[in-house]
Amino acid sequence: MQTELIINGINKRVDAEPDRSLLSVLRDELDLTGSKYGCGEGQCGACTVLLDGGAVRSCVTPLRTVAGRRITTIEGLETGGRLNPLQQAFIDVEAMQCSYCTPGMIVSGAALLRKNSNPSRAEIVRAMEGNVCRCGTYPRIMLAVEMAARRMREVGK
Repeated sequence: MQTELIINGINKRVDAEPDRSLLSVLRDELDLTGSKYGCGEGQCGACTVLLDGGAVRSCVTPLRTVAGRRITTIEGLETGGRLNPLQQAFIDVEAMQCSYCTPGMIVSGAALLRKNSNPSRAEIVRAMEGNVCRCGTYPRIMLAVEMAARRMREVGK
């Protein structure tokens, strides 16, 4: 079945079953492999993408529910060849160890920063709940979100 998707600002048509997960379509049909398969149950956050600006777990999101909606993957966060401020902050504070969780962490953080340009630590923790980092780099992830928020406020983004 043909489904029209808007992925990273580009209209795409995919031929896939409507009950397939968005994650499998992104990875297998569109070669957007930044979003990772972790638990397959929407609990670890490795597969997080933005759907109309909000963070969703793509491994449990059926393709039929996203037709015509704006989907942004980790690959779509950069603008004009420049990393998103949160992507850059993750690099700057070395918030990655194995990096498997990183795309989901960044996408969840980006969803937060789109809604709240000056989140408190408690708001960051709440927004990142459900994103699991097996390496335990949570303190650096927190710093990266705070750094990106500060940088974005300074440049007025």
